[in-house]
Order: sequence, then C-alpha cells, then structure tokens
Amino acid sequence: MDESKLRVGLIGFGTVGTGVAKLLLEEADEIAARTGVRLELACVIDKDTAALRQIRLPAGLLSDNIERLLNDPTIDVGIELVGGTTAARQIHHQLLRAGKHIVTANKALLAEYGPELYTAALETGKCIGFEASCCGGIPIILAIRTGLAANRILGLYGIFNGTCNYILTKMTQSGADFKTVLTEAQAKGYAEADPTLDINGTDTAHKLAILGGLAFRRRISMNEIYTEGIERIEIEDIRNAREMGYVIKLLAIGEQNGDGSLSLRVHPSLVHQDNPLAAVSGPFNAVSVHGHAVGRTMFYGRGAGMMATASAVVADLIEIGLGSIQRIFRTTPMVTGKYKEISIKPIENIECRFYIRLMAKDEPGVVAKYGRILASHKISIRGAIQHEGRGPDNTVPVVITTHPTLERNMSNALEELSRLKVISGRPVCIRIVDIPEDSE
Repeated sequence: MDESKLRVGLIGFGTVGTGVAKLLLEEADEIAARTGVRLELACVIDKDTAALRQIRLPAGLLSDNIERLLNDPTIDVGIELVGGTTAARQIHHQLLRAGKHIVTANKALLAEYGPELYTAALETGKCIGFEASCCGGIPIILAIRTGLAANRILGLYGIFNGTCNYILTKMTQSGADFKTVLTEAQAKGYAEADPTLDINGTDTAHKLAILGGLAFRRRISMNEIYTEGIERIEIEDIRNAREMGYVIKLLAIGEQNGDGSLSLRVHPSLVHQDNPLAAVSGPFNAVSVHGHAVGRTMFYGRGAGMMATASAVVADLIEIGLGSIQRIFRTTPMVTGKYKEISIKPIENIECRFYIRLMAKDEPGVVAKYGRILASHKISIRGAIQHEGRGPDNTVPVVITTHPTLERNMSNALEELSRLKVISGRPVCIRIVDIPEDSE
C-alpha cells in the first residue's frame, strides 16, 4: 500500500500534548497500515523543556523556539494545544502565514475568534482541523460533516461538559450538596482549581457554537446562545426530579423551529429517565443528533482526558493526510460565511415545560392564589406534589410541573409569585426538556 507522509509540529506539551506525542511515536506504523498516511512528529515546542512527562521524546525533538517549526518548510501541520485565546490566536496566525495547516483542541478560540481564523486559513489556502475541540474522543464533528451530510439537522442535544456531569451525577447518587461535590471533583481532578467556565455553562456554550454552526450551516456567536450554569442547583430539586422520573443534566440544545428559526441554549434541564441522555454519568459526554432522514442518533464517550482528546487530534491529522478536511473546509458555510441567514429565536419566545418549587404557607386558599397567578400568565399545571414537613414561617414545599408555555410567561409569573405574601422567597424554576423521539 502506497503511503503519503505528513510531518507535524506540536505546540504545547502538556497533558493532551503528551498524549498526542505518545500516539504519534508509538502508533505510527499501525496508523500507516490502516490509513495509508505516515504521521511523523518533527518537533515539539513548549516553554518548559525540563519538566518530566509520561513519555520520553527522541533527542533533539523538544524545543522552546517556535521559529523551529515555522521556518521548517518540510513541516505540513502545526498542532496548537496551548489553550486560551491570546497566545493561541497569535500562534494560529503565525502558522497560517508560514503555510501550515492547523489542528487544534481550542474550543474557546474557535467559538470567539473562529470567523477571523477561518478567513485567514482560506486566504492562505490552508485548513483548520478541530475535532478535538468538542467532546474529547467522540468523533462528532466528522459525523456531522460527512456521516450525516445527507440530513437536515432538526435538533442537537448534548452533555458537553464532564465536570458538570460529574457533579450532577454525584449529587444524584450521594445526596451531597453542590459545594461538597465540587470540592471532591477538584480533589479528583475532574474540576479545575478555577471551575468557573465549566460550572457557569460557558465551556458548554463554546462547544455548542462550534457544533451548532456545523449542524445548522451558519456562523454562531456566543451572544446568540442563552447560557445558564449549574451553580444554583440544590439537592432538593435533584431529589424531587428523581421522584417524578427525571434526572437533572446541563444540556446544550440546538433546535430547528417550525418557522425556520434556530433555538440555541445551555441550561440545567430535567430529562426523563427513559431518555438515553439521562443515563450518561460521571465525566462522560454524549450528543444526540436528530436528522430528517436518519432519525435520532446517539454519540457517547469520554469528553476529555489525555488519550481521548489526543485520539481526536490524530484523527484530524489523518484526515489532512488523506486530503479530506481541506476539501470540506473550503465549502463549510460556518467557515466561508456564505449561508442563508437564519434568525435566532430569543429565549423568551421559546416554549417548553417547567418544574417549579416554591415554599408556600400551609393555610387555606394558598393553592388557589398561586394557581390563579399561573393561569393569568397562560400556564397550565400538569402535576403537583406537596410533602409534609415544615419550612421557615410555617411553609411547606410545593413542586409543580407545567404544560408547555412560553419562557416569558414563566418569567412574568415567577416575578408575581415572588411578591405573593403566602410564598417565601423566590420560587425555583428549571426547564423540562422533552427530547423528540423517532416517529417510527
């Protein structure tokens, strides 16, 4: 079998970079035998050339001088694994000016500066591979680009952040509160020392901007995605959800609406226990993609980690060696900016069901009072649970689920309920997401 050779330079020799180097050095023969592409690691660039890693590089491969990569005309691809959006952005432009294709795992950079970098790549005749930017080792970008290319994507539903999923899973299993589980997640390495971008939903929104852009064939900016994190999820709501047959997950949702608009949102959601996404536990990721022809598909796997992410990086290198990414990159609407404008439906105009928990006075007429408020805002109660027990000011917890209603109706109702004297504090409200099933 004839081989094509691809020489690559790696920038960033941290956790994922170590995994990439390991695969390129140890699996080169196997990769060549399976794909016909011979991947050769030409150099590794990192500021720290003294730290011990889990792999020993051949002598002379490691350097702290990026010019070694940029000035070598025999190197075809630069792998950017430094993270962040400042130095990485500069590195991308340097690589493109030097005539190198790029492979990256940097979802924040692409979500925030993608159009600028895609334009620069097109102008230089190069491409950017970014399979590793979303959901670790799950080949979801390849699936959307080619495997599902015959489909109009109707919906995209995913658990994109392993830190949040680990926290919510542990809260569900152990009954511990958010702060306790977050501390445990940090101790075990499932959460960063500063977990803000994970738990506030930003990391998930970065990935939705990329995957949604591919699925719905347009550029998506971060300000078009409604984003809400898991910081305020309480153990009471997890228990109540489970009692009603639901699990709370941080979902990324992209939907094609009947009027042609798109809905793009990230928020905690009650997912029915019978849905496959409800069973995704711990640090794992999953993506459910609904196509008009294929129906519902499900992709599941490790969403992060050294070898899972390294696997995705190497997959992009192989596709570049085969010439696949170059062809697709030049015609992808998200990349080229050439697409039919599709409006984004604001969150207040989205219709869904809701879970409400409120602390109500245990006295006659209270049910009628909050029932009238909900009805006045066109909200119909689907179910209600009131447990025995006392809270502050002689209140009892009441849990309500609703029929579908507009988000703005619920927002207005919550404001009025919070002012009701027989209700203590502001009610808790979490969306219930009914993920469509196949019709057959």
